[in-house]
Amino acid sequence: MSKFITALLAVLTAFSALFAKTIIVRAPADDGEFTPVLRFIAASDTHVQSFISKGTARIQKMLKLGYAIADADEEYQGLDALLLVGDLSDRGRKWQFNGMSVAVNSLLRDETKFLGVVARAHDGWTMDRKTVHQYYTDLTGNAPDFHVVIGGYHFIGLSASDDDEQHYDDGQVAWLRAELEAATAEDPTKPVFVMHHEHVRNTVYGSSDFEGWGETFFTDVLKDFPQVVDFSGHSHYPLNDPRSVWQGEFTAVGTGAIHYAEFTIDDLRTYHPDGNGQVATCWIVEVDANNRIRLRGLDILAQKYLCEYILDNPADSANREYTPEKRAAASMPPVFPADASPNITRIAGKLHITVPAAESADGMPVVLYRAYVYNENGEELAKTWTLPKYYVSGDEKTIRLEIDGAPASGTVKVVAETAYGVQSEELTQNY
Repeated sequence: MSKFITALLAVLTAFSALFAKTIIVRAPADDGEFTPVLRFIAASDTHVQSFISKGTARIQKMLKLGYAIADADEEYQGLDALLLVGDLSDRGRKWQFNGMSVAVNSLLRDETKFLGVVARAHDGWTMDRKTVHQYYTDLTGNAPDFHVVIGGYHFIGLSASDDDEQHYDDGQVAWLRAELEAATAEDPTKPVFVMHHEHVRNTVYGSSDFEGWGETFFTDVLKDFPQVVDFSGHSHYPLNDPRSVWQGEFTAVGTGAIHYAEFTIDDLRTYHPDGNGQVATCWIVEVDANNRIRLRGLDILAQKYLCEYILDNPADSANREYTPEKRAAASMPPVFPADASPNITRIAGKLHITVPAAESADGMPVVLYRAYVYNENGEELAKTWTLPKYYVSGDEKTIRLEIDGAPASGTVKVVAETAYGVQSEELTQNY
């Protein structure tokens, strides 16, 4: 990198740091009891477009929040690492990588190690990947693939192969196994943190064959290491959906996204609701002296926690509270307020239905509402669904649904649903 570019980035970093001072944050309340010995941020999909953009502003706000949370902890004030799990840039342009770097460096303290990986998709959009890797390394000092130890805990990251013809190559897969063998031999009781852009297929929300955001390159390696806690992004599926924390042979965690949110509803893949661009989330990850892990999902824009999980020493394969089977079995029907009923208005052949929001009965969010129209013989004539804004901090009091093409009269039934398809009792109303 030229001396001119280096000097320019230094000036822009200083300017960006002054701008960041105008970002006001407040550490959200921590009502739990957990004493960390390690703390880091895990996030992905910043999609930086320029030096001053949504992505850079959200990176800065996230970092300020992370430090506010750390500084407010009387027991442990460290923020030891920042993990950015790929799609750092929106189109793989050099100035976009520069913008990402400036945003990070404007606030990053010496105590905090920056750990980022480069993705195949957006990061490799315009430059060949070998050039991307070299530029990224020159810019940040980070190797695209790395194994570092922080506070006695191992962090292993993999970027997409620098060969444009391959996603991840055989050498990387072999390297991952060798590094995991070395890390776990040192202390098999400790978790090992792995990061790469795409989910491991058929683990977290967004990774299934149908959803299409998962890959199988690392499956055969990771299944041999129960110590692994694997962070990935790419799908933009919400981190506070309970399906975004998965346990099986290892532990997988979906990072959500800084840039926008995405969903699968029934057979509709890559659903983007109105306002999905106003979603920016990350994990605050903490480890205690007994190797327990606390995951706290953070709404960066609202500065509030969305969810919390305690992983009880995940290196022990007997500790698997978050398997899909256990989570589904624990899912309970949502509950509507007593005496609630649908309010129905018919306008130009379209039914406008409102119901009060249902309450979760199991601590997991209500993720969907469905409405059906039946005739007097009980035959289903029309149906619809709507997605509540469970993926951001807020308190929706009322849920609205619309059904087009409904008959002139009939019966409306509305149910609320969990992430595992468990439905509430029906709210019913004739019209």
